[in-house]
Amino acid sequence: MARRRYHPAAMKAAKITISLAVLLASWEIGCKAFSIPSFVLPAPTDILRAFIERGDLFISHSWVTFYETVGGFALAVVLGVLIAAIIVVIPALNDIVMPLLLISQLVPKVAIAPILLIWFGYGPFPKILIAFLIAFFPIVINTAAGLASVEMATLDLAYSLRATRWQIFWMFRVPSALPELFNGMKIAITLAVIGAVVGEFVGGSSGLGYLIIVANSELNTPLAFAALTLLSLGGIILYVMVEGAERILIPWNRPTEAHLRLAGGG
Repeated sequence: MARRRYHPAAMKAAKITISLAVLLASWEIGCKAFSIPSFVLPAPTDILRAFIERGDLFISHSWVTFYETVGGFALAVVLGVLIAAIIVVIPALNDIVMPLLLISQLVPKVAIAPILLIWFGYGPFPKILIAFLIAFFPIVINTAAGLASVEMATLDLAYSLRATRWQIFWMFRVPSALPELFNGMKIAITLAVIGAVVGEFVGGSSGLGYLIIVANSELNTPLAFAALTLLSLGGIILYVMVEGAERILIPWNRPTEAHLRLAGGG
């Protein structure tokens, strides 16, 4: 009898679903069996109840965190790609720009968040800036690595055909950099979520990060866990959206069937 083959994506989804179901069931049983108070560790049913009772609250605060995250991420992509292109096309600037980028990355964002609030007020813009500052570094590094990864033989061929610098950049460097750019974007979108929440922790009056602060001050742990769950789900959705854009824009970068079989242990 021939071995029945399953689609790798369906198998992956089934494994994730089963794992989550086992985790949630164990969590629920553990909380009930040991009589753990909900303000210490809420059971999944307590978290679900918080979702149901405060649904309108979660919608409004989730929207704030969403546009702060997406705004910071979009700014990181635009400026990150631009900076990467500059340091690759003009190598002399690399020694000047890279130390500045490293300094900006090493400075704790929690430390500069109050300064941004003083400069730009308590609106959404400082949170977008913090999300940008956390997210843009992997985009710069990955994109620059991709732009510089073109083989010298390919560049020599382009020069022999009298291609201009712009033609070489657009026709050779950009296609080579796209997989690395999307790798950086997948890292950056998760970091942008963290950046938005950090900004809300420091000086927010709305958003899921602010909601977590309020819930903790009221010892409403189910509400805090519900907000954390929404943050996780939102980050996963944004990551999947970036991954979906990668599959559409650079379909040649998909894993081969052999790689999928290897990853699945088949």
